[in-house]
This record gives sequence, C-alpha cells and structure tokens, in this order.
Amino acid sequence: MKPVKIIEGTAVPLDRSDVDTDQIIPSDWLKRVERTGFEKGLFSEWRDDKNFILNDEAYAGARILIAGPNFGTGSSREHAVWAIQQAGFDAVISPRFGPIFKNNATKNGLVPIEIDSQLGKQLISEVGKNPDLHFVIDIAQRSVEIPQLGLSIEFELEDSVQERFLKGLDDIGITLNNAEAITNFETNRGQWLPSQNLI
Repeated sequence: MKPVKIIEGTAVPLDRSDVDTDQIIPSDWLKRVERTGFEKGLFSEWRDDKNFILNDEAYAGARILIAGPNFGTGSSREHAVWAIQQAGFDAVISPRFGPIFKNNATKNGLVPIEIDSQLGKQLISEVGKNPDLHFVIDIAQRSVEIPQLGLSIEFELEDSVQERFLKGLDDIGITLNNAEAITNFETNRGQWLPSQNLI
C-alpha cells in the first residue's frame, strides 16, 4: 500500500443515497481471478445511461467521489474498493459509510471521509455547478480545503488509521512492524508449547 498524505484534485458528485456494493461493482465482476481491471465494472449498470454523472466528460480525471449518505452498504466485497481506486479515485466523501466498506477502504488505501449531512448536500450541489472546484485533502491535518468556496472542513480519523495512511501500511506491513518482537517470542517460547516439528 502506498502512503497517502495529500490528495489534490477535482470531484464527482454522485447524488444518490444508500448505494450498495452491488451497485458499485455488480456481482458478475466477482468472477475475475485477477485483482485488476475492476474500473470497467464500476457502476457498470448505471453507465449504460448516457446521462449518468461518470459519463460526463466535465468530470474526467476527478480523484474524489462525493456521495450521498450510507455509501457502500451491503456485502463485504473488497472489489468495490478496488473498482473505485482503479477508476482513479483516492477518496470518497459521504455523510455515512457502510461499516464493512469503510473498513475495507482504510485497509486498501482509499480514504473515506465522513462529513455532516447538510455539508454533504452543499458539496454535491457546488461540484454539480462547478466541476473545476479544487479539493485538498490533508491526512496529517485531517482536513479538506476547498479554496474557491472558502471552506475548510475537519474530519474524524482514528489515530491508527491515520498512521496506516501516512506510512502506507496494510495489515502485513503493520504485522512486520513487530517482526523483532515476533522473532524474540518465537526464539524464547517455552519448550512445553506446540512446535512445528511435531511428528
């Protein structure tokens, strides 16, 4: 996982609530063996509508997805996070996330930012009017700056999750941080404990 410190760029306003993981990445895409190529399945059933917001060239290259409340509800599929990331998004802003989706996001380097519901509506409206609005997300400061609107938004982020982002630590990386302690334990463990050499 790459470190995530500052995210700068434009946003896409997805003005829909209760978007579940099956809408983010339909189940047909779960048959893939590889962990790549999921961007083609992102909201694929909605992409058939030429008026769907992600089909609007004005929002091409956006790095931030702004969604309605209860984004990512439903199943535990990590594929939803992979699809969003592989489509070029580094952060999702919503008044509320499905808890499993939010956990998967933090473990894969996608920043989930929860904000007040009224503020969420305001951001969707403002980005809908101006696709060129520039966002600066600072993980160390736990803040979102939108200079053109004069907005500075603070968001909550657990210390352990913040460290995960700033240092680029996935679960394996966090475990390897304790490699010396693990080695010491294995070296000095009591003889009465089970070992790998059992016959």
